[in-house]
Amino acid sequence: MRRIGPAVALFFLSPLVAEFLLGDFTFVMLPMLLILAPLYGGAAVVVRELVRRTNRGWPSMIVLGLAYGVLEEGVITQSLFDPGYAGAHLLDDGFVPALGIAVPWTLFVLTLHTVWSIGVPIALVEEASVRRTVPWLRTPGLVVVLVLLALGAFGTTMFSYSSDHFIAPWPQLAAVVVIVALLVTVAFRIPAGGMVARDGRGVAPGAWVVFGVVVVAGALFMGTKWLPDAAGVPAMLTAFVLAGVTLATWSRRAGWDGRHRLAAAAGALVTYGWNSFFMEALAGGGPVLTPLSRAVFAGAALVLILVVARRLRRSPAQPAMAVTVRQ
Repeated sequence: MRRIGPAVALFFLSPLVAEFLLGDFTFVMLPMLLILAPLYGGAAVVVRELVRRTNRGWPSMIVLGLAYGVLEEGVITQSLFDPGYAGAHLLDDGFVPALGIAVPWTLFVLTLHTVWSIGVPIALVEEASVRRTVPWLRTPGLVVVLVLLALGAFGTTMFSYSSDHFIAPWPQLAAVVVIVALLVTVAFRIPAGGMVARDGRGVAPGAWVVFGVVVVAGALFMGTKWLPDAAGVPAMLTAFVLAGVTLATWSRRAGWDGRHRLAAAAGALVTYGWNSFFMEALAGGGPVLTPLSRAVFAGAALVLILVVARRLRRSPAQPAMAVTVRQ
């Protein structure tokens, strides 16, 4: 368990962040973890293990997270194309008939999966582990997780189909498969780790600066739900640039370490925490239970951040002269 413990933690943390901290479910729905974990947790573990087994790092992690999001929303749930999905009218705004998708929803949901379903849980568990960049599972364990992921994907597909019996036209499904294949190819074309990447423009800023930038970008991204499409989509793209460019640049500078990675993950986690208070629960909600659950999950997220921060403070200091692309 000491060896596979981080993988088990990630398996359950991913759905906890993706659905419960988001605000979709209250804590009375926690048994749903057993249903949600194979898909969300299975994907997070597989993404993380494949990246670390091939000696790659966060660029590959992000691209594979995006590939997972495209696969889930394009094929498994088909929310990218289903105008009646969950009765939420997701395609009413910004719909592009030629593509069969709504641009605001597509950008929004794919970001949720890339950042919060995959990226944030991996970052938190890795920083809490003493084996951050090495595989946690042997081949049999990885095979087990792959089987669980396949079962989770099949079960979610059947559940989504049973709700309104929607199946997207085959050209759209084929396009999704091609896009996923291209993203996976790109992820594994990114050079493996081991090369020293230096940036001559100074050292990385303090961890609190990283946290602040992510919180601002998160607020800008989540705030787009209250904006018209003409302003919402540019605001999303601005949030992507703000967070993506700054983190990509700073992570190549001397001094970037676990404190900065935790700060980025913490900023995203705090964003989900405050945003949950503006979400309507999909199941298990109530006038008292819903806000209480939001507070409980947000509080648990803060405790998790503090626990990981304490572990980092107790760990040996890392060299600050250079960082590698594996980070």
